[in-house]
Amino acid sequence: MPLHIIRADITTVDVDAIVNSADPEPIVGAGVDGMIHAAAGPLLLEARQKIGVIKIGEAFLTPGFNLPARHVIHTVGPVWQDGRHDEANLLGRCYLACLKQAVDHACQSVAFPLISAGVYRFPKDQALAIAVKSIRDFIKKHDITVSLVVYDQASFALSKTWTDAVRQYIDDHYVDTHDEARYGTLKNRSIISRKETQRIVLSNMIKPDPVRSLDDLESELEENFAETVLRLIRTGDKNEIDIYKKANLDRKLFSKIRNTSTYQPSKSTAIALAIALELNLDETKDLIARAGYALSPSRLSDVIISWAIEEGHHDIDLVNQLLFQYECKGLGTLD
Repeated sequence: MPLHIIRADITTVDVDAIVNSADPEPIVGAGVDGMIHAAAGPLLLEARQKIGVIKIGEAFLTPGFNLPARHVIHTVGPVWQDGRHDEANLLGRCYLACLKQAVDHACQSVAFPLISAGVYRFPKDQALAIAVKSIRDFIKKHDITVSLVVYDQASFALSKTWTDAVRQYIDDHYVDTHDEARYGTLKNRSIISRKETQRIVLSNMIKPDPVRSLDDLESELEENFAETVLRLIRTGDKNEIDIYKKANLDRKLFSKIRNTSTYQPSKSTAIALAIALELNLDETKDLIARAGYALSPSRLSDVIISWAIEEGHHDIDLVNQLLFQYECKGLGTLD
């Protein structure tokens, strides 16, 4: 099931459960804790008091009362000291405990804040990395949709290693839409004509390495998007479940691809599958062209995606974090 990052007030998110980064004592704390109690009403504090003291890494569930969410899962994250007091492990345990509570109470969707990244002073880039890894490891084995809810841009931070590399690539490759007259209109289009689709597909198929027979080329030219995806999975000795999870898709959406040969994906889904299949940039262009799409140097999200693929970063979560950083829509989610 998908993991996506959204910018919102967590008290307004309509999911089965939201997670409260709570005070250890049964009181109304600061930050997210205070916001959730204010929105849920006084009955939430009464329910919280029945739980009593919560230890770091534990999680307990209460009703959501006046919230859109049916449940609130309360957990206590670690206070950042210096990184040498098991903070990372304790934070990971918080996410795991909350997700187990959600699954045990038949929740199909859950929304998290970035636990400990506020008043508990956990470095935001590390808090994000731990959150994503903990959630992704869990949803590989469980069907539950998870949202990471970020209140504002100041609450979100990526490793400088990634942001510096992407910023340089953007500086080198991003064509601003104001330069359309110079670069032409084709590069501004994210949806392309059937004739252009065939040209792109053919140009990528006739590259000299590897060598393919004329029959193979003709057969592959006639393939539509769904047929191509299924062939790449089959010939690459890959597993369908692994691919749709790596693409951040749910089972229901992927079943449409498998069972409907004429399925028309969104551009987000098409690119997500290219990343999951670990295609290079030419192969990615080939695949998405079969759905009528192209990567444009005048579209910021496409430039970021191109960087990730060129650098061999076939990690949908990293790509989505970078897209979120630049206020672009994520891949493979909310389709």
